[in-house]
Amino acid sequence: MIVTVAGGKGGAGKSMVASSLAFEYAKEKKIFLVDADVECPNDHLLLNIHLKKEKTIFQPIPKWDFEICTQCGKCAEVCKQEAIAFIHGKNPAFVEDLCIGCKACFVACPVKAISEAHKEIGTISRGNNYNVDLISGELKLGQLASGEIVAAVRKYSEELEKRESPQIVVIDAAAGIGCPVIASIVGSDYLVAVTEPTPSALHDLKRMLYLAKHFRIPHGIVINKFDLEEQFCEDIMQFAEEENVQLIGKIPYSKEFVDASLKMRPVGELFPRYSPIFKDLSELIINICEAK
Repeated sequence: MIVTVAGGKGGAGKSMVASSLAFEYAKEKKIFLVDADVECPNDHLLLNIHLKKEKTIFQPIPKWDFEICTQCGKCAEVCKQEAIAFIHGKNPAFVEDLCIGCKACFVACPVKAISEAHKEIGTISRGNNYNVDLISGELKLGQLASGEIVAAVRKYSEELEKRESPQIVVIDAAAGIGCPVIASIVGSDYLVAVTEPTPSALHDLKRMLYLAKHFRIPHGIVINKFDLEEQFCEDIMQFAEEENVQLIGKIPYSKEFVDASLKMRPVGELFPRYSPIFKDLSELIINICEAK
């Protein structure tokens, strides 16, 4: 069972919910937690997990043979990222940091003067604590291909799943609705959409749920910090009812959640009174998935 925790708005509590669910599941089941927020991975900090690099991810980039190149400029014409600059009568100039590895220039070159080289774009690391087996991706500083890193992390996790057979995989997706998020949620059995009682969070929640419906992924809403603005919390609940989306959890606001993050411990362990919230949520998700 693959459960993805996502939320259009950053800072709504997505990683806290994902790590707390993983902590609860790991009490009785073999689980993987996949940190797919590759631009800012922090699940290892929330669970005090020491990561060890498992794999380096490379991206294809073009390499020119200027003895063959006819200086036609076709490679620059097809480069949508403008990573190739061309002035008539001169060899193409390549800006490596802008390249996303689409290989359009490879195909466009009429004399096959472009071959494949590679650049490092990120890493995959692994660690364990609280019986939570964490697989974490991280985009290399300055690179643009976060979607490719997420896809690589998902693929690596799937390879491990075949060998180690976890019962549940929890994926912590990036904020937003772009390519990294799509790469995170595709293939999930259930999507937990985390929001908070603010106008921007509700706006981004609607966009996230559009994605879930587009990919036909069963989903439910968790309202974090619900008691910060009770009227707007009611607005979110009304929206959920109108859209026939199940509200699967409400989490109160407390400074103790911040304290748990600072101490790098699960909030359910450091403050056991919060454990039933995530235990009930974890059991509800299993029941929903088993019923479908």
